[in-house]
Amino acid sequence: MELHGRVVVVTGGASGIGAACARAFCMEGAKVAVADVNVEGARAVADDIGAIAVSCDVGKEEDVGALVKTCETELGEIDLFFSNAAVATGGDPISTPVDTWQQQWQINVMGHVYAVRAVLPSMLARGDGYLVHTASMAGILTSQGNLTYATTKHAVVGLAEWLSITYHDRGIRTSLLAPLGVNTPMLGGGDSPFARAAAGPVKEPEEVADMVVQSIRDERFLILTDEIAQTWMERKTNDLERWLHGMRRLQRKIDDAG
Repeated sequence: MELHGRVVVVTGGASGIGAACARAFCMEGAKVAVADVNVEGARAVADDIGAIAVSCDVGKEEDVGALVKTCETELGEIDLFFSNAAVATGGDPISTPVDTWQQQWQINVMGHVYAVRAVLPSMLARGDGYLVHTASMAGILTSQGNLTYATTKHAVVGLAEWLSITYHDRGIRTSLLAPLGVNTPMLGGGDSPFARAAAGPVKEPEEVADMVVQSIRDERFLILTDEIAQTWMERKTNDLERWLHGMRRLQRKIDDAG
């Protein structure tokens, strides 16, 4: 899909990958809505790039519905919805409160579902539309030390695959963004434990945004941010038992390091 003249919604657009992609989409000539629960941050990004800002908690279906209506009123029918908002709190199944599980499920999974429910009917009626979902390599491999994040991101991968299989021949394109480490507020800086756990080169959000734009142009499903990610994914799918053995070994090293 060429982005020039298209109406694009980006959730989680106040910072990080979302902000960088919103900026890149505008540079391609798209009409962009920057949505975030942090509306002041969204407004700062939108004012800088010539977009509109919309307050939205993607964990609430009524907020997502209102976001879509606002965009349709101010910009026109939505051509591309980029479900990017996420949270990464959590830990192991014993210490992580159920409320944290529920919060991550609502934002990291249901936020994507609510978006699909809101925009897919009109896209199908037109026979044209694009859905982009930010997962993580945590959803393809895992995220050691954060079970809730790994679980919810696995669900996003499954959702995106299902949408691509089911609706591709009806004109709906789907892309899945699965980054390794990216220098965003969620990562907490390149020297944080989260960054070290990413175990790969940490990219800047602008680098990722360029990859997203090109992948949308090529209508490519899987967007990986580093070549090593492809290797790791293939190792898992080629020999799951061996991959698990290696990940257990890595977990022991993490445990020993404290």
